[in-house]
Amino acid sequence: MEYFAHETAVIDEGCSIGKNTKVWHFSHIMPNCTLGESCNIGQNVVISPDVILGNNVKVQNNVSIYTGVECEDDVFLGPSMVFTNVINPRSAVNRRGQYSKTIVKKGASIGANATIVCGHNIGEYAFIGAGAVVTKEVLPYALVVGNPAKQMGWMSEFGHRLEFDENNIAICEESKEQYQLVDGKVKKI
Repeated sequence: MEYFAHETAVIDEGCSIGKNTKVWHFSHIMPNCTLGESCNIGQNVVISPDVILGNNVKVQNNVSIYTGVECEDDVFLGPSMVFTNVINPRSAVNRRGQYSKTIVKKGASIGANATIVCGHNIGEYAFIGAGAVVTKEVLPYALVVGNPAKQMGWMSEFGHRLEFDENNIAICEESKEQYQLVDGKVKKI
């Protein structure tokens, strides 16, 4: 076994767990999940059947990742954030065949206590503020906050707010990488 699982963790059959991944106290990895290399699965996390996590995904305490969710490499899921997988749940109506897919793209961060309503993808390096309720697609590099979440700006790959000049160019204060804003979308130059 090339990964670590705390003795209280439950890992069901059919899971693929990458090298150097850590699964901590009271977490449950349900059947047929795929977890990449070097992931960290915090305490009291539930990962439902068939969920896919890329490499270096960080899942903080008390997160449930439901069937239909896929997280690409380098995603950060903050403490107690929430995914949904059915748009109109009812206890008396079985909608297991109606799960909506949600993809969290490479490098995105989702803050503590945020809620991601199913069927709305999160773009590369997007930054979802703590407590935000995401009810629509989030563009790559976008900073969204509030309920419902609204875009308030743009973030660099290092997690710093980007301030664009008159030529629509911004420089990350930490990495010194340059970004360009064209037609309402950001790309790294």
